Amino acid sequence: MSAVDASVEAEDVATPAVPWFERRRNVVSAFVGLHVVFLIALGPAIVTGDALGDLPLYRTWVLDAFQFGQWPGITVPWVYPVGALAPLLAASVAGLGAFQLVWFLLITLLNGTSIHFLIRGGSTAGYRAAWWWLVFLLVMSPVALLRLEGFTAPLVVIALTTLTRRPAVAAALLTAAAWIKVWPAAVLLAAGIAYRRRRPLILAALGVSVLVVGTVAALGGLRFLTGFLTTQADRGLQLEAPISTPWLWLADVRAPNTYVWQNNLLSTEEVSGPGDDVAATVMGYALPLALLVVAILLFRAVRARGPEPILVVVGSLALVTTLVVFNKVGSPQYVLWIGPVVAVLVWADPQVWRVPAMLTLTIATLTTLIFPILYIPLTDGDPVAAAVLTARNALFLVLLGWSIRRLLALTRSPGLAAHTDAAEPVEPAEARLLG
Repeated sequence: MSAVDASVEAEDVATPAVPWFERRRNVVSAFVGLHVVFLIALGPAIVTGDALGDLPLYRTWVLDAFQFGQWPGITVPWVYPVGALAPLLAASVAGLGAFQLVWFLLITLLNGTSIHFLIRGGSTAGYRAAWWWLVFLLVMSPVALLRLEGFTAPLVVIALTTLTRRPAVAAALLTAAAWIKVWPAAVLLAAGIAYRRRRPLILAALGVSVLVVGTVAALGGLRFLTGFLTTQADRGLQLEAPISTPWLWLADVRAPNTYVWQNNLLSTEEVSGPGDDVAATVMGYALPLALLVVAILLFRAVRARGPEPILVVVGSLALVTTLVVFNKVGSPQYVLWIGPVVAVLVWADPQVWRVPAMLTLTIATLTTLIFPILYIPLTDGDPVAAAVLTARNALFLVLLGWSIRRLLALTRSPGLAAHTDAAEPVEPAEARLLG
């Protein structure tokens, strides 16, 4: 054997083959292939100028704005923060006939950007997180492609993966996302409590909010600016919400004065029965109280360990899951509030976060079984559909319990500062989060 051959053989032995899932080309190919499949599925609607899911409603809002001057959140009340107008208007740039196509292209761009930020470091955990995120997007595609969460979910992934390098950018993205749908504010709150560099976070969040409020004020819409906080205050218990489960089963067994009905004003199915109004009122108080309790637990963890990026991610999961569990509204897109945070957890520490990763994928699968597959049987009182929904809601509780338990465990364990002071190696998860 020649010296050259021996050298090559030695190099092959010393350099192990890169696993297929850690190759950037494979991740990019999977991303492209998945979105080509999405495009094919949406093809008939795109070709005919139609729109699917919630997009017809979005398109109608844009049409009413331009034709009749009824600008949601500016000249008329709206169920969403005024920032939600931005993706609606962006999807209308090529005309309402191309609304579905442009909407899809914008979401594809955001999804691709989120994948890039997960794998840019080249770590095994980053690639694993990217694959998990792609599977999650596939499972949740009926809502991920056709609702506003399709914009906010990848924005949260991008924000959390850039937090340590560009905290101001991360805060700006989270604030912008919160002005589209409120839930990213929970992630921003976790960052504000648990991240050490709070000043750029606060300044960026204030800057984006001032820009939004100033624009609305210039357009004369300040009186409707906070309308989204009260517009749905009087609504009842939505069919899919965890709190609605007892009334769902009572309606299934035809209990007196208990039934499922359609709220045409909000285009949702709700449950009605003895005590439902009391439950709805209680949940209105329970949600902010539960969020306060979780925020206090996160603050205690910060006091015990010091401000650390790992606590931002754990706190985000606990807060966002609390938003879902204690909500009297239970739309399927709420799972898209949890998925982005879990994707970043997989990136942060795949060993610790296997449990929430599997729980969330199971929740996503059951959610898609419920909507759109079993939704009509569910409203008709089918016990199998009700059992699927009950299992899904129970897993929400399990996920919340896991996140609270993990937060408490971090409170009791030594923090990053302790590792650093003792001149010991930083654990891999925290080292990755510190960029």
